[in-house]
Amino acid sequence: MVKTERIEIATKGNCHIVDITGDVSRVVSESGVNDGVATVFNVGSTAGITTTEYEPGLANYDIKAAFEAIAPQAGRYEHEETWHDDNGHSHVRASLLGPSLSVPIVDGRLTLGTWQQIILVDFDTRPRTRTVVCQIVGE
Repeated sequence: MVKTERIEIATKGNCHIVDITGDVSRVVSESGVNDGVATVFNVGSTAGITTTEYEPGLANYDIKAAFEAIAPQAGRYEHEETWHDDNGHSHVRASLLGPSLSVPIVDGRLTLGTWQQIILVDFDTRPRTRTVVCQIVGE
C-alpha cells in the first residue's frame, strides 16, 4: 500500500524551525499501515528536513548558530552573483541538511526516540508556505 499526502507549512524564513512530527504521525495513523516506512520530503531547494530534540536551546539558537558558522549569511555566493538575489547561503545550508528523511513504521507508529522529533528548517530569507510530501509505504 502507498499513501501520499501533502502538508502545507507556513514558515518565517531565516532558519525557522518547525516541528512537523504531529503532522507526519497523523498521516501514518490515517494510512492504516502497520509496518513500513514514512518518507518525508521538502519540495524546494532552500529548506531541509531532519530530526532533533525540539527544545528552545536547539530550535532557537544552536542549530542556527551552527549553520551560520558553516555557511554564513554574509558570505559571498556565486548563486547571488548569477541571480542577483540574497539567498545563496540558504541553498548551501539546505543542500547540507538534505530535503528528506525516512522513518521506519513499526506497529503503526513512527520509530522515533523519546526526545526525537521531525523538523523542517526553512533557510530562505523570507516567509514561505512550504509543501512537504509525506509518503507512506507498507502493509
